Order: sequence, then structure tokens, then C-alpha cells
Amino acid sequence: MKFSQLIFTALTGITLTHTATAQDGPERRRKHYDGQARAYHRGPVRFTAGGGAALYNGDLGSSLSENFVGGSFSLGLVYLLRPHWVIGAEGTYFQIGAKDQLPERGLAFRGRNVSGVTFLRYELLRDEGEYANRKKAPALVKPYVKAGAGLLLYNPKSYRGTTRPDERTVFLDPERNDYPALAVVAPVGLGVVLRLSPKLNATLEGAYYFTTTDHLDDISTRANPGQNDGYGIAELKLEYSPWGR
Repeated sequence: MKFSQLIFTALTGITLTHTATAQDGPERRRKHYDGQARAYHRGPVRFTAGGGAALYNGDLGSSLSENFVGGSFSLGLVYLLRPHWVIGAEGTYFQIGAKDQLPERGLAFRGRNVSGVTFLRYELLRDEGEYANRKKAPALVKPYVKAGAGLLLYNPKSYRGTTRPDERTVFLDPERNDYPALAVVAPVGLGVVLRLSPKLNATLEGAYYFTTTDHLDDISTRANPGQNDGYGIAELKLEYSPWGR
């Protein structure tokens, strides 16, 4: 199965499982109960789309001045398991790059990457809108933390220079011969949900992704092979549910 198919399967699994339930009105959906015996309904599924910026952290450096900040775009799903707890799946395309923090070494790279992750999100404040018999209006602002795991398909190209590559850039021979390659990623992050309407939320989110590779930049043996690379992504996302909440 291709990597893109794996991402598609992860993004659609929740929808296939819960669409029929979410289409029913709240009075017909099964009730669940929290530790205080308060009833709540799970879901509904919310479809997400976002865009933002990606930054690299690795052998070449970690500061903003060394980064060639790249764009990111994501599509995903989120689903309320119980009050405070949200599960989700997301696929992201992003580009990263950087120049060398050591001018005498003079290396640089550009990487185009795709990730697919699943995650848990914990909302720090209680939202009455998540309960079957709410006592007040749904929360308009909800901060949260998140953590997850997934796969990264990465495809870097290294070169000598101090600026972004262009059509005249001569790329170096790769350190590995299997690009694009796979690695495991583990994102941790925080964000805030802004309720715009019963069907639409906006989220501001920042996450750092730990990886199992030191070749995210195609520069390992030429630098520090003992430390894995990582990256961060900051995005503005919209969450939409056709069923509302």
C-alpha cells in the first residue's frame, strides 16, 4: 500500500465509523457519562484544513536566521471522545530548508515532505457545549495541548550556498540512495480553539515534531550523526462539521 493510501485510510476511518451516528439528532444519539455522571454525546466528526509555516531544527542550525521558512498545508479529521478529549488524524505537506550555522562548512538544503499522524488533544477548560444537558452556552475559546505519532515521508536535497535554491543550484550527491525515505514522527504541541458558529471552529496551533532520522536535511555524516533532526509547524486551521454542535 502506498504512503498516500495509508494517509487516506487514517483520515477516513473515523468518518466511516461514526457518520451514521452523527447524522442523528442529539435526542436520538447514544448518551455516555463522565466521572460526575453527566451525560454527553460523542462527536460529531469535524473536517479540518489549515495552512501555515514550517521550520527546521537539525545539524545545520535551529535559529530563525538560518532557516528558509517553508509553507505547510494540512487536511484532517477530529472527533470528540468525551469532554476534554479529542482524537484526530491529519495529513500534512510541508517544505523546510536552512543554511549552515558554520560558514566555513557552507552547506544548505531544501526538503519537501509529507506526514500522516494520529493524535490526542486535551482541552484545558470545561466546555458546557460538549454535554447533553448544558448548563450554559458553549465555550467560545478553548486552549489545548496535544501529542501523537505517525509517519514522515521526507525527500531532502543538499547543496553548497547561503540562499534558497533556484534553477541554477547544483545539488550534492545524496548521503542515502533511498529518498524519499520513511521515518517515525511524534508531535507535541499546543493551541487554542475559537468557536465561530455551531458548525465552524478556527484553531491556532503550534507543534514540534520529533523524528527518528538524522537525514531530514541529507546532512548527517558531514555534520553530527549522533543527533536526530526535528521540525516545527505553526498553522491556522478551520474545523467544519456539517452536523453542527
